[in-house]
Amino acid sequence: MTGLIEAIVKALVDYPEDVKVTQDTTNGATIYRLTVHPEDVGKVIGKQGRIAKAIRTVVYAAGHQKNEKLTLEIQ
Repeated sequence: MTGLIEAIVKALVDYPEDVKVTQDTTNGATIYRLTVHPEDVGKVIGKQGRIAKAIRTVVYAAGHQKNEKLTLEIQ
């Protein structure tokens, strides 16, 4: 799943080498934390959060196939 998130985000940003995805499991839920270069935060979030919402939709759909509860945080 981290590879999927990295592949999507690296295509959007100007500094793909600064894209980092960490994974943490708490209470049966998997949390993915996405960290990007400060100048790329706006590109990942998008206008009114549309890009972030689209990324979350893809991640949730992939997790649904595996019956996992997922959360994506953008930092």
